[in-house]
Amino acid sequence: MPNVTFSSPQMKKDLTVYAVAGDTKTLLAVAKANKVPVAFECENGECGSCQVEVSLLSNYRKIGTALTEKEKTVLRLSGKITAQQIADAETNDIPPPWRLACQMILRDEDVLVKF
Repeated sequence: MPNVTFSSPQMKKDLTVYAVAGDTKTLLAVAKANKVPVAFECENGECGSCQVEVSLLSNYRKIGTALTEKEKTVLRLSGKITAQQIADAETNDIPPPWRLACQMILRDEDVLVKF
């Protein structure tokens, strides 16, 4: 079961919540369920308003998660990830630091989410 720590200047303090790994809930769904004020508009990966920076909080190797085509396009066009980071995610299972909260499915790893 992963711990997800949300951190933002919009919050009085960081909040760590427990999420069920592999239940196919998105990071945005976990944030909404715990009343974390992650910005969002469309919830389908097209607007890019839910961009978050995700970093690993454990000593284990990062677990790559597939980027959706929408996520690749929105994050690349906004300058958050490069073509090389997309290639690394697809071929070497190395996740990029920026994700769309509405597209990212949580894995069994503790993460810090900054927004």
